[in-house]
This record gives sequence, C-alpha cells and structure tokens, in this order.
Amino acid sequence: MQNLAFLSQIAILILIAPIFARYLRIPVSVVEIILGAVIVWAGLLSSDNEIFAVIAKIGFFYLMFLAGLEINIKQFVSFKDRYLQSTIIYFIFLYGLSVALYLMLDLNPVYIVAIPIVSLGMIMALINEYGKEHTWLELALIVGVIGELLSISALVVFDAMVAYGIGIEFYKNIIILVVILTIAYYAFKGLNVLFWWFPSLKQAIMPEHDNMSQDIRFSMALFFILIAIMQYLRIDMVLGAFIAGVFISNFFQHKIELPKILHTVGFGFLVPFFFIFVGSTLDLNLLFTKEIFLTALFITFAMLLVRVVSAYIAYRKFLDHKNIWLFSFSYSMPLTFLIAIATIAVNSDAISMDEYYAFVLAAVMEAIVFMIAIKIMMSIKKAPKLPGSA
Repeated sequence: MQNLAFLSQIAILILIAPIFARYLRIPVSVVEIILGAVIVWAGLLSSDNEIFAVIAKIGFFYLMFLAGLEINIKQFVSFKDRYLQSTIIYFIFLYGLSVALYLMLDLNPVYIVAIPIVSLGMIMALINEYGKEHTWLELALIVGVIGELLSISALVVFDAMVAYGIGIEFYKNIIILVVILTIAYYAFKGLNVLFWWFPSLKQAIMPEHDNMSQDIRFSMALFFILIAIMQYLRIDMVLGAFIAGVFISNFFQHKIELPKILHTVGFGFLVPFFFIFVGSTLDLNLLFTKEIFLTALFITFAMLLVRVVSAYIAYRKFLDHKNIWLFSFSYSMPLTFLIAIATIAVNSDAISMDEYYAFVLAAVMEAIVFMIAIKIMMSIKKAPKLPGSA
C-alpha cells in the first residue's frame, strides 16, 4: 500500500507537468526533471523507492525503444551515400577534439568517453515536440543512429575497463558486443528475406484486423525479451531496447497506427517516470556549490564546443549557421548516458563524489538550457525541410 501511495504521488507530477510546460512554454521533459528535483528538495518525496527506480529504468529503456522505432533502415541507407563521408568526418573530429582537451588540460580519462558521448533520448523528446520534418532534427536522428551505437559501445568498453581492467574479462565483453552487433546485422538481413518469401508471417504475428491488441503484445514481449538477453550477457540493456524498436519499425510497416500508439504509451506514462526520477536524484543543496557548479559549466561548454566545431567542419554544406547550432544543441544532451558514465566512474573510484555531482549537474543543465535555447531559436524562424522529406 505504501508503494501505491508513493506511485500515486508520481502520477500527480506526471499529470501536472504538461500544464506547467504549456504555461511556461518549455519542453515537458525539462519540467519533469525540475519537478522531480524540487519535490525531493522540499522533502515531499523520496527517490529511495525501489519500485520507482525500476519503473524509471524501464522508462529509459522504453525511450530507447522509441528511438529505434524512429529508424527507417531503407531511408537510412538512402541518406547514407549523401551523408556518410561527412558523418565519418564529424565523429573523427568529435572524438579527436575530446582527446585533445584531455591531453591539453590534463583531465581525468573519464572525459575521453564522456565529452563525445551521444544519446537519442533527448533527440526523441525533441522529435516528439517538433516532429522530424526539420533539416537539423532529421539529420540528428540519422547521425544519431551511428552515434548511439558508438556511445553504447563506448559505455560497454568503459564499464568493462573499470570493472575488470585490461584483462581476459575485458576482452570477453568486447567480443560479446561485436558478436551481438554482427548477429543483429545478419538477423535483419535474414528476416528481410524470410518475410519477402513468406509475407503471411507478418499477418500472423500482427494481423491487419486485430481486436486483441496482438501488435502491442508482441512489441512489449520483444522489448522485454531483448532487454533480458542483454542483461544475461552483461551488455548494456539499452542495446536490446533499441534493436527491438528498429525491428518493429522495419518489418511491420503495415501497422501504420502502431508507432503512434507506442509513442502515446511511452510519453504519456513510462518516459515521464524516467525524467522525474532523474530530477529526484539531484541534491540541490550540494549541486550548487561553487566548485561543482564551475566543473559542470566546463563539462557543458566542452561538450557543446566540440560538437559545434565538428558540425561546422562536417556539415557546413548541408546546414546553415542556425541549423548547425540547433543540430549541436540537440546532440549536446546525452542526459542518461552522461549520468551512466558518472555512476560507473564513481562506483569504481575513477572520479570523486564532487566530480560525480558535476557530471550529473552538467547533464541536467544541458537538458534544461539547450532545450530552452532550441525552443527560442525555433520560435524565431522555422528551419527548412530536407529535399524530398515527408
């Protein structure tokens, strides 16, 4: 009963967040983070509830599932030839500049992984807010597929390194990751052939006329099964959620309303749990000490700087100045992955508790400040569409 009372309090926050967002004219995800932080700071709520943490984690995985749901492989392949060279250049400079900052400023090695990390989570929140028809946001989603895979790989490598050091277990985790990505690639190719030869299989799995919600049941089953497989293999479970979303979006296009339904379920309930939980983990009394605040400002500035420079070098022939900044802002909010890296690092004593709080504060500052910056820039003038975009 105590857990039910606690969850009902969270449900109230989920209910009122859109009202504040509409009144303040800022993204609802930002409001949810702020509400979580303020309610805990005021002593009206505690983040030490196990069920809250579990549902929030499921909400994060579901956010990554929705990110995969936005990936159209055929469209990605069609854009690949146009953007592939520029995207390779972008990531070379993104990681190269991060290493340069680490060497020049004698930073903790954690920064090599943290500064260039990319997450589709906040990009998905932006897509939910503005749609995919804008140049910078459509490109962010396309490039984000590669960035997400690179970031998940970096997380797995970093986690294995701090947990096991450079040894047999470390190399074992790397090999497992490579094997999973290879299996996923060939599984998609094999299923594409299978469904081409036996198109009735799609109807058997997800009937066109379905009064038993079989499409949602299958989607949820696949979502949890792939997460469980990743957990068993001790690989970041985000990868399983992401692959599940890509699978649904690319093999069951006949279920036109399914993505909309899944998005509604996610952003209407599960995803807000995650954003409120992130806010609830912040100790406002500790976060805004001078040293932690300045370190968080440095992290925020460094992450934006390397992205703006890399974007100007790689995408200046595709994007104008405004769209380059919008693209860079959207890529500078790896909220969950940045917090994940900080958590892994502090648990292994790779960083101090003050540095941990600085990373958490930077993650939230980026989500709030850059989301608002995007809101302001988008209100000035509409960004143009990509040629041939839907």
